[in-house]
Amino acid sequence: MNTTCERVAKTVREKLGKQGAYEVGEKLVCRKFVKEGKNKFKVNFEFTITEVNQTTLSLKDALTIYLEHRREVVVRRTRWLLGVAERDAEKLEAYLLALDRLDDFIRIIRDSANREEARTRLKAYEFTTEAAEAIGILIRGQASVVGDKYVFTDRQVDHILELRLYQLTALDRRKVKDDYDGLIETIRDLMDILAREERVLAIIRDELLAVKAKYATPRRTDFAVEEGEINITDLIANEPAIITLTHRGYIKRTLTSEYRAQNRGGKGLKGMAVRGSESEDEPGDFVERLITANAHDVLMFFTNTGRVYVERVYQIPEMPRVAKGRSIKNLLNLQPEEKVAAVLRLEAQSDEDSSVWREDRFVVFATRVGVVKKTALSDFRNVRKAGINAINIEDGDKLIGVELTSGQDELVLVTSNGLSLRCSEADIRAMGRTATGVWGIKPVGDDFVVSLAIVDATGMLLVAAENGLGKRTHFDEYRQQTRGGKGVRTMNVTDKTGKVVGALCVHDSDDLMLMTNTGQSVRIPVDQIRETGRNAQGVRLINLKEGEALQDVARVPRDDSGDSGDSDEAPPEGEAEPGD
Repeated sequence: MNTTCERVAKTVREKLGKQGAYEVGEKLVCRKFVKEGKNKFKVNFEFTITEVNQTTLSLKDALTIYLEHRREVVVRRTRWLLGVAERDAEKLEAYLLALDRLDDFIRIIRDSANREEARTRLKAYEFTTEAAEAIGILIRGQASVVGDKYVFTDRQVDHILELRLYQLTALDRRKVKDDYDGLIETIRDLMDILAREERVLAIIRDELLAVKAKYATPRRTDFAVEEGEINITDLIANEPAIITLTHRGYIKRTLTSEYRAQNRGGKGLKGMAVRGSESEDEPGDFVERLITANAHDVLMFFTNTGRVYVERVYQIPEMPRVAKGRSIKNLLNLQPEEKVAAVLRLEAQSDEDSSVWREDRFVVFATRVGVVKKTALSDFRNVRKAGINAINIEDGDKLIGVELTSGQDELVLVTSNGLSLRCSEADIRAMGRTATGVWGIKPVGDDFVVSLAIVDATGMLLVAAENGLGKRTHFDEYRQQTRGGKGVRTMNVTDKTGKVVGALCVHDSDDLMLMTNTGQSVRIPVDQIRETGRNAQGVRLINLKEGEALQDVARVPRDDSGDSGDSDEAPPEGEAEPGD
């Protein structure tokens, strides 16, 4: 570090003290602690003094500088150790050569008048490199090698002359050779470290792990909310709401109290003012998904590219029942080609994150072609604002459903042609976030999966078709099968019923929310829907206009204070019996 840097570093140490500055190699890194307000505390890496430059450091930059410092330490240490080993090897090489020509060396020393004459005569004594290699000396470009000759250096001559004649003759050749061979192995290893960067990085890693094993201790302090500090969730009522998401990506949150209960077969209330078509060839917008959740719950948004985003329900803009909603791109940092394919609700039982990201829960995915995948919920604990990868979606496929499971649940997959397959979740092994999955059901022809549901022995499977018909069936009528099959019939699909658009598990105490492709909605009690067998067509759930079709269904909790009257709805047109 030059004089200017030393002067600046001295000033910094005096101003900030030991807690405000530390050195990384020849770089002085300074930290500035800034207190902002009562409950905010920020720590910044302010600058690094490198020669005379001042540079703002990010955490990544600071780690890079530290690793470079450690690399320099390892390289310098290795070079020093190599120098020490070379000096020791040089001494042992002199002993080995002297022992090989012991009689000549004794005669030279005895015939010399003084030490200087003996020194001169020994320096003039030469060996060929072949002769040196024959006695086990490694020729590696050391200072003693001159061309094809091995000539003693000054240090080697001194080592020989420092020994008395009786010490020279008493040297154990085998012991000297063993010591020399050990040194040669060390030299080769040190030279390999200097020649290969990966060896240097491996040493840095091992040394850091050793420091961690020796000094790492569990955190003794805990981060807790300051007494008297207000959490934002404490200010928000945990009210039930319905989240609607349209095909073009407009989202809103509406309180469930704005939807009053009606009798089945009614025309419904205006649920959402959808946007019209932007051109004659483009259809208008329509409601694509309904989610029922409380304000404190967490929503996981899964996209068609296999990424996931996380937001609290109260962060979704609240709007009236007939509002059009706000673009979801204003809420999530979606990429231009991304579109929300599925939404999963996580119930927040407390303010702690551990109550949401439970270790004993799993996320099960289902795709249009019948592939399923299971991933631990805890794998999604650290979701960035820009999202993270959740599942690998292959070309031509898309995500149709996501469910939260216990790891031992039973799943039901339902297709548009009215087939279903019930299988055990235990047959699906847990996979990483970026895995593709395994076969759950294999649709035939143009058939495809429309819904994924979890079996509940106290509930029933409700199936709804696009022409407004639906039915409830006990799960006992669906035998458990091995995943990867074609399934059994769950609804008698005809021109009258239309294709199946959704299926879900319901209870008698629930209400059912139905949305059409024109934005019309109707909320009906589940217990008004007839219980039938698997092969039935069901009863009419909602009266549809010409060109109108049922788009989505969702289960909502029963609102006991809601109006159950049907004064502004038409009476049911009739029911479709099995075999119609």
